[in-house]
Amino acid sequence: MKKVYLLAVVMTITAILAGCNKGEQQQDGSLKETKDELILEARSNFEPIPLNVKEGYKQLKNNEASDAKYELGKMLYFEPRLSKSQLISCNTCHNLSFGGDDYQKTSIGHGWQAGPRNAPTVLNSVYNTAQFWDGRAGDLKEQAKGPIQAGVEMAATPDYVIEVLKSIPQYGELFKNAFPGDSDPITFDNVASAIEVFEATLLTPNSRFDQFLRGDSNALTDIEKKGLKVFMDQSCTGCHSGINLTSEGYHPFQVTGTKNENLLAGDKGRAGVTLEEATEDEQFAFKAPTLRNIEYTAPYFHSGIVWDLREAVAVMSSAQLGSDLTEEQIDQIVAFLKSTTGEMPKVEYPILPPSTINTPKPDPAVAQAAPVAVEPAAAEQVVTEPAVTEPAATEPAATEPTAAQ
Repeated sequence: MKKVYLLAVVMTITAILAGCNKGEQQQDGSLKETKDELILEARSNFEPIPLNVKEGYKQLKNNEASDAKYELGKMLYFEPRLSKSQLISCNTCHNLSFGGDDYQKTSIGHGWQAGPRNAPTVLNSVYNTAQFWDGRAGDLKEQAKGPIQAGVEMAATPDYVIEVLKSIPQYGELFKNAFPGDSDPITFDNVASAIEVFEATLLTPNSRFDQFLRGDSNALTDIEKKGLKVFMDQSCTGCHSGINLTSEGYHPFQVTGTKNENLLAGDKGRAGVTLEEATEDEQFAFKAPTLRNIEYTAPYFHSGIVWDLREAVAVMSSAQLGSDLTEEQIDQIVAFLKSTTGEMPKVEYPILPPSTINTPKPDPAVAQAAPVAVEPAAAEQVVTEPAVTEPAATEPAATEPTAAQ
């Protein structure tokens, strides 16, 4: 009887210790020692996303994070009144319920205008060395200012944004708490700073691929492991590596003169930023997008023309690497890429403060529907004037075109 009791105690203690060790490993996200050659090779190319999403704060420059700034940034991210129509928020094009983008070929903005580029995901974007497809914004704070002012997206101005926020008393208190050292805290710069702090936490940790990188050999299936191996052997890591499966440089989209030239959509990419100083390598060159959570971020490429992930993999192999993958290899790479889907941010939708009589009203050319023509009764001879659709009223477009760029 004593032996049975002693055995039960030992088993219980062992289980507790195993649970503690597992908890410690999950908490610190450390890499487990391993002799698995595929894991070791993968570690030479990739890094896992930190398990603690506040680790994203370490990427911020000249923008100290705080709980108050995070909460304000979350509200501003979902605040449609920052747009001229008061219909569009950051979350419109970067929907946190569906991969951090908008599932559109190109984003739809003010007055139902279509933007020129596909919306990149906001998830893990704090790890990008630059923002937008052409890299014209150095960080998320700079990026946040662009779409608010873009005539084809939110179509507002800094003065308009400040007028809206100052007309709502609750925002005054929120800005004071977030920026306690500022005598006049409601500024356009502080709006962007708060949004950046919130976006820095939009990480997707603990994907099965990250579990594999941390040392769990069983986290990936056989086909996913084969896909990872093909991905590395084919030098896809030349553009997609590191913590966010992307890279620092800009890469010419080498489809000119091929059957896939339509994918460029006439967009010169980085050369549109550097202009006269553009080098040959910057012509039709774009920042390599993250491949994390890629099953959520269709359609693909800056033009949003390709909807099928298999097709996107085949195009990139042919155009960028000069090799044609077999159907089996494409399936393997697609399986691997889907293993990068992590735990999506759990964000409680904020309740925004009410407007006041002093809050600017929505742009009537956008917010008001056109008159609906009523079918006349058979015995009536009623002539209705056709509804005239006014062009969308827009502020002068800022140099930053749209969040989708």
